[in-house]
Amino acid sequence: MSAGVTGAPPRVAVIGANGHGRWHRRVIAPLHEAGRLRLVALVDVRPIEPEPAAALPADAAVFTDHAEMLAAAKPDVVVVCTPPHTHLPIARDVLAAGADVLLEKPPVLSMAEHRLLAAALAETGRACQVGFQALGSAALAELTAAVAAGRLGTVTGIATVAAWQRSDGYYARAPWAGRRTLDGRPVLDGALANPLAHAVMQCLAVAEAVTGAPVRPATIELERYRVRPIEVDDTAALRVVPRAGPSIVAAVTLAGEDFVAGEVLVTGSAGRAVLEYPTDRLLLPGDDAPREVPGRRGLLENLLAHRADPAGTPLIAPLARTAPFTAVLEAVQAAPEPTLLGGDLVTATGRGPDRVLTVRGVNAALRAAAASGALLSELGVPWAVPPVRTELTREGAAEAGPVPGH
Repeated sequence: MSAGVTGAPPRVAVIGANGHGRWHRRVIAPLHEAGRLRLVALVDVRPIEPEPAAALPADAAVFTDHAEMLAAAKPDVVVVCTPPHTHLPIARDVLAAGADVLLEKPPVLSMAEHRLLAAALAETGRACQVGFQALGSAALAELTAAVAAGRLGTVTGIATVAAWQRSDGYYARAPWAGRRTLDGRPVLDGALANPLAHAVMQCLAVAEAVTGAPVRPATIELERYRVRPIEVDDTAALRVVPRAGPSIVAAVTLAGEDFVAGEVLVTGSAGRAVLEYPTDRLLLPGDDAPREVPGRRGLLENLLAHRADPAGTPLIAPLARTAPFTAVLEAVQAAPEPTLLGGDLVTATGRGPDRVLTVRGVNAALRAAAASGALLSELGVPWAVPPVRTELTREGAAEAGPVPGH
């Protein structure tokens, strides 16, 4: 697949070096200092923000155009951390230039884009790692090993619950924030697609351990809500019914009453496991209390190891593994606008950019959905609406537009 190491450390560049790109720069800095890679370029359309924990090497170049950077800096590996709707064209340019790519999540926004990127990978022989860094968690690895070994018995349900808070300032952070589309391209900056995407992907990874293969969704049922005049969901209930294996439910909000970091619940005939994926705390059947399982394999380090030994070091998050997540995004994209919640149901605290809106009773409703595998509308939540239901072909595409669920 990828070219092996030729002696010199791989040349690495970052496209989208501001914002979340600064996190990638902090990951890169110690690897550069240790001589495991060489940071050669940063790209951003805005002036590069300083990052005290990741000083720019004196010989690294700065660009505002990624194509110019690819031609001039000739990187071996490129981190792409740009808005989701730009991922496909930039990633294809990177691959065509002969580099491997670490592509932030969500990698693409439709199955058609997924197929185009997969074709570019096949054509160029390059590697693509997707930025679902929580997949490198040792806690997730222990959970999936327990599932595969039958410690939970027959797995009957997989779910996630998360309750975060996002302020008005969060939705003013960028022109694409809270948008469904921008300049005619899908953006989908909603709870499911962006901040809580890891929760959904963790569930899909557990489901993969149950059947031994990536999830192939047959039906996707979706309820979406919002508390602001945004174009996307800040609260959602999702159920993925796969062609094989247990159903997956995600019940999440950015308008939570109390903070729930993000829990993955796996229910089996022999007990239930709970993984708090942001903190790597794991509770398995028979444990008295959750315990932290330290250790995460970095996605960039894994990609570098894969370049050196493609056969012996598989990628943690190859593009193919993320296909079911992209199928979920496609259903989100096709769904109608989220239902607007308001009145006495929504409470505001704080002022200006720090104002936060919360939905009364949302935490209990989401926990009930995750525990039961039901959608909010099936639980009789007063403000819930019937789900939008999408049937998928075996190739993962919608057979028809979403229709109201039952």
